[in-house]
Amino acid sequence: MDTVLENKSKFTPKRIGIFIAVLAVISLISYSIFSANSSTYKTDKDQVTIASVSHGSFNDYISIGGTVKPITTVFLDAYEGGRVQEINIEEGAMLKKGDVILTLENQSLYEEILSSENNLATKQNNLRDTKLKFESNRILGQKNTLEARFRFVQAKRKFEQYTKLYTEELIAKEEYLQAKESFELTKNQLDITLFQNQQDSILQLTGIKDLDNDLLRMKKTLNLVYDRINQLKVKSPIDGQLGFLDVQIGQQISRGKQIGQINVLSSYKIESEVSEFYLDRVKRGLTGTFERNGKSYGLKLKKIYPEVRNNTFKVDLIFDGERPDNITTGQSYYIKLQLGNPTKAILLPKGVFFQNTSGQWVYVLDASGEVAVKRNIKLGKQNPDFYEVIEGLEQGEKVIISSYDSFGENEKIILK
Repeated sequence: MDTVLENKSKFTPKRIGIFIAVLAVISLISYSIFSANSSTYKTDKDQVTIASVSHGSFNDYISIGGTVKPITTVFLDAYEGGRVQEINIEEGAMLKKGDVILTLENQSLYEEILSSENNLATKQNNLRDTKLKFESNRILGQKNTLEARFRFVQAKRKFEQYTKLYTEELIAKEEYLQAKESFELTKNQLDITLFQNQQDSILQLTGIKDLDNDLLRMKKTLNLVYDRINQLKVKSPIDGQLGFLDVQIGQQISRGKQIGQINVLSSYKIESEVSEFYLDRVKRGLTGTFERNGKSYGLKLKKIYPEVRNNTFKVDLIFDGERPDNITTGQSYYIKLQLGNPTKAILLPKGVFFQNTSGQWVYVLDASGEVAVKRNIKLGKQNPDFYEVIEGLEQGEKVIISSYDSFGENEKIILK
């Protein structure tokens, strides 16, 4: 009798489980390989710059460029307008206070002086005539007073006589009354004459005083015009060097126009521009140094200009002690401006990587020196040579400090 064999399926549960496990392992290995490849970048070792993290003294300074300027600059303005008639001193010449630099001419100013002189002469003649008139009136008033007093004295004497005769009944009452009325009339006339003379005298004195004041004002005005004539000679207000003179013979110069500059060379300053990044840290009194012919010279920050232009602000530094013998306006120096005292810190050399990461992370090499891994860090202050490391790096570690432009977002850098 034949035996019936059971038809077994190839896809048993056991085989399916093994297949799924193998597939999972293959997928995991493939993902790991793919993931590793996608976060790793390979480059030649000689294509990057590697620096060691160190521990030392962090010198808190910045390096800035500066230009030598005169300690004081005085701008030369035309106090009076006119046409340039003569240039007496050329640019670069040394000046003494009061030296005539150039001469202007102004015809309208000459005409104004002539008019002022004529007005003054007219006013003087008017004052003279008025004084003569006042004197004549004064004499006439004195004459009138004398006559009025004379008539009053006569009338008074007659009235007194008639009063006595009338009392003794030697004259008629009408004669007495006429004498009395004549006395009272002359008395009132005398009072009026005296009052009129007093008022005329007050008016005369006031009028003469006003005329004198007018005359004085006109003289002062004329003197001011004469001063304007003197201003046509443009003079140096100080001792110094004529830096520039922006005029030509025959040129018309308007009043108040800036036409030149005088440099005071008794001392010098250095004018520099600082990045606005340091605006809060740069203060008056900070010190700096620069090298010249192998010798170091000290500086002190004297002035900070608050206006920011093109992401920089201006400062002035003066010499703190000795200055170079051959210093001259226009020379350029590179200055180390000290922002604070040196401190001990973990130091990372400066590099282009900062432009890619803003100092928030770097690639740090492992012990083999063949793999660099991205690591978050925190940086503090910086100077032209180093960054101050606050956290994330230790002394002796090596860091890629060159550009990260080609690294993308990769977590690891393989150095071949």
